[in-house]
Amino acid sequence: MGFFAGLNDEKYDRQYTDRELTRRILDFFRTQVKRLVYSSITIIILAFIGAALPVVVSRMMDLLKERPTLQAIALVGVTLMAVGVGLWGLNWLRRSLIVRAVGDVVLDLRTRAFRAAAEHDLSFYDQFSSGRIVSRITSDTNDFGQLVVIVTDVISQMMQALILGVVLFRTEWHLALLLMAFLPFIFGVAAGFRALARRVTKRGMKAMADVNAAIKETISGISIAKNFRQEESIFKSFDESNQQSYQVNVRRGFVLALVFPTLNALSGIFVGVLIYAGGMSAKQGLVSIGAWYLFIMSLDQFFFPVLNLTAFWAQIQGGLSAAERVFALIDADPNVLQTEKLDVPRLKGEINFEKFDFSYSDKEPILTNFNLVIQPGETLALVGHTGAGKSSIAKLIARFYEFQKGNLRIDGRDIRTFDLGQYRRQLGIVSQVPFLFSGTVIENIRYAAPGVPEEEMLKLAKKIGDGEWLETLPDGLHTEVGERGNRLSMGQRQLVALMRVLVQNPAIFILDEATASIDPFTEWQIQQALNLILKNTTSILIAHRLSTVKAADRIVVMQKGAIIEQGSHDGLLAQGGHYAELYNTYFRHQSLSYIEQVKEMVGK
Repeated sequence: MGFFAGLNDEKYDRQYTDRELTRRILDFFRTQVKRLVYSSITIIILAFIGAALPVVVSRMMDLLKERPTLQAIALVGVTLMAVGVGLWGLNWLRRSLIVRAVGDVVLDLRTRAFRAAAEHDLSFYDQFSSGRIVSRITSDTNDFGQLVVIVTDVISQMMQALILGVVLFRTEWHLALLLMAFLPFIFGVAAGFRALARRVTKRGMKAMADVNAAIKETISGISIAKNFRQEESIFKSFDESNQQSYQVNVRRGFVLALVFPTLNALSGIFVGVLIYAGGMSAKQGLVSIGAWYLFIMSLDQFFFPVLNLTAFWAQIQGGLSAAERVFALIDADPNVLQTEKLDVPRLKGEINFEKFDFSYSDKEPILTNFNLVIQPGETLALVGHTGAGKSSIAKLIARFYEFQKGNLRIDGRDIRTFDLGQYRRQLGIVSQVPFLFSGTVIENIRYAAPGVPEEEMLKLAKKIGDGEWLETLPDGLHTEVGERGNRLSMGQRQLVALMRVLVQNPAIFILDEATASIDPFTEWQIQQALNLILKNTTSILIAHRLSTVKAADRIVVMQKGAIIEQGSHDGLLAQGGHYAELYNTYFRHQSLSYIEQVKEMVGK
């Protein structure tokens, strides 16, 4: 793979032509037409002033030669000062208009990129690093903004070059033709840098995305790293990404830095040839000394924008690369496809898997010809060893993944016909490790139902263990939870997550129960919260606690993506099959009878 291993395109990346990118960029600027018109007028005025400056200086020199009086000198000074102040004022106006327009466009682009990232299904994040996605939303949108500023500078200088070209032809067309003969060489060299600049710039952005991904992953898992004393290891991992980014961007810098000196050297050669040719023409009387002098003065004014135009091309390629990466994120095809977006009334909660096939990849079948019916209001517990397919069933009901074959019906309707936003508002989901956002407990409970009053939350909270769990929080519902809820115990996080579902009042409830041990009192409180939810919903419980399993109306035992047993707790134990084996392995030690047996043995 070589040095650039790890800097390959993501699967959702796509190649856009410069024409496609330009069209997309212009679409974003449709709302900024007024500012762009004003800035264009300013650019034209600036171009005329810049082009006229050599002529003005030449005429002033003639004036001083003819009448070198104090008034003439003062007039020349005041005129040039007025031109300088005018150029400063117009440049400030142009840049302020462009910066505001670009700021609004970058805001819109970043909003669309974030919305696209938020709407992608979970399988998208299984495949692609969130750190790299963050880099596209932040760094690449910023680079896109710089592209637009550069383009406006280039347009301004192009107009100035065009006007100066007219001035040069009017001054001395013989020398102007010789100048035009040199331009293809300059543009040819600049074009040679184009593909190389685009390639190294994209690699630089990917390397920076790897650094962002390494930082995000490390900071997210810092507690684990410290627990296992791996600070040096995570530093080495970061350092590898950082060193790679450094080397890639140094190479990028060498390429981009080579453009302007090369073009400057070429222009120096051409200017030398033109001066020699003009001097010989003036000596032979073919060109006047004044015309030759004005031509030489205008030549520098002409070459500067031409060189900038060619040198900026590399930076323009960088901006186009950034735009390409952002548009690829926005345009990435969803894996979860809805055939329609029909309104979803209040669901009864009947769930039906029919001849259902699902796999995360072609080589990894999870469910094959799977059939399962969950009745409205039923509480179903899914049990089985890791990899049996329990969590996959929950994620498919939530429509986080696309299935390959068969049907999944909710209340008799194909799940692919639902408006996903409306459907998911009727889902209450608690993951195995409940995620809490930075903020207060009340803000996290309100996350799915922002309009719920505090009084109602307190009323629901007091139904759980008479509200004693709130007394363990320093400021009650207004307690700060910290990043990811790290200021709360695991039991408190689960209670907050369950409260979040309670206030949402969903039709379907999915619980991937935590495996972490908690004290019996907290478990009793959690079971009370669960009972409040279970009595009003169709519930799918991926159970790890005996109390949860016993509370289920039906237990489905899974093995390698297939249902091998189902029934009640007592009925399945009596069969002495796979559930009995799971009970003895995972659940038996949680039972009261087992605890009493252990106490008796210890007492003896």
